[in-house]
Amino acid sequence: MPATASTQKPKQKPTAPAERRGADGSRRAATSAPTAERHQNEGHGRRLTMAFEALEAFPALAESRDRLLTVISKDHVATADVVGAVESDVALIIAVLRMANQAQAGRGRVDTVVGAVDLLTPKTVHALAARVRTFDFFERSGVWEGAPERFRLHALATQHAADRVAGEVGYEHRDRLTVTSLLHDVGKLVLLFAYPGYPAQVHRGAKTPEDRVHRERRELGVDHALVGGVLVRRWGLPATIATTIERHHNPEVEGEAAFIRLADMLAHYEQGAPVSPSELLRSARTVGLGPEELRRVMYELPSGPVQRRRHVDPCPLSARELGVLQRLAEGKVYKQIAHELTLSTSTVRTHLHNIYGKLGAVDRAQAVLIASERGWL
Repeated sequence: MPATASTQKPKQKPTAPAERRGADGSRRAATSAPTAERHQNEGHGRRLTMAFEALEAFPALAESRDRLLTVISKDHVATADVVGAVESDVALIIAVLRMANQAQAGRGRVDTVVGAVDLLTPKTVHALAARVRTFDFFERSGVWEGAPERFRLHALATQHAADRVAGEVGYEHRDRLTVTSLLHDVGKLVLLFAYPGYPAQVHRGAKTPEDRVHRERRELGVDHALVGGVLVRRWGLPATIATTIERHHNPEVEGEAAFIRLADMLAHYEQGAPVSPSELLRSARTVGLGPEELRRVMYELPSGPVQRRRHVDPCPLSARELGVLQRLAEGKVYKQIAHELTLSTSTVRTHLHNIYGKLGAVDRAQAVLIASERGWL
């Protein structure tokens, strides 16, 4: 039934386009907002994609690369020494972990440098280190300028703090914590490449780590933690690493990400940058650290990292051979060793001969040195 004039609704006049304020304060028509927003998002996507690709060639510090090559070139390569050399540089960690996970091909993810070095041969690690790009502070050039050095310094400070806290509370996954703490800010490198005004313009006025993350989200729509998690997944590294990185600035976080959040704040504190006392204490309590323990950690941090002994090389010596070598290290002579172990002197000499052969040592001093360096004594 056709509608009468009294029931027909009057035609609506076209409304004038709503106006909104642009970033420069000028008035802009809202009708263009969806298109502008879409173009802006596409622009962000292209920027981030280009940055992800640029990170494929992020350089290692030349000194770190050279030290790794020196360690691997020794006659007797200690796994612990190779692990320590790789962990001295973020780019080396990334390269070794990526290769190890590619080699696994779905047979379980490798989330520690210890596991990666154990999986790869020294020859493979040597070849990888030989072709990695390098950065020298005194000869810097290109897009990264001084970023690799600044990034490495904060990464090492965070790793030092994380390991110190982990030791205080007895956290067991310390080798993985080393990786996540050293890579926790890798997303900043993405933003640095993608946005020329980062971090100075984006962080302008922000003081604490929390303030800077809020500024990133407001100005860019993302923060470096989230971007870092995406990058780590693109590299094929385990979710245990990626999830920790992308969540380490979440105030409600628990588990390993909470260790990284606390360690990051402690690293800023150690470097004289502002941190929130309440957030610092809150994060400490999350990982089981009370006020007294936290004060102790904060007091001891500037003294420098304490190198913990890494037991990553399997000991080739038998229990008896290790007992003989231990007594040699204590300065005892054959007769004393034979008496303590109820052996004949000739048997002690036989054990020593076997020890030298297994360690590749020429005398007792070198045998003791090799065993001590590898954590067997």
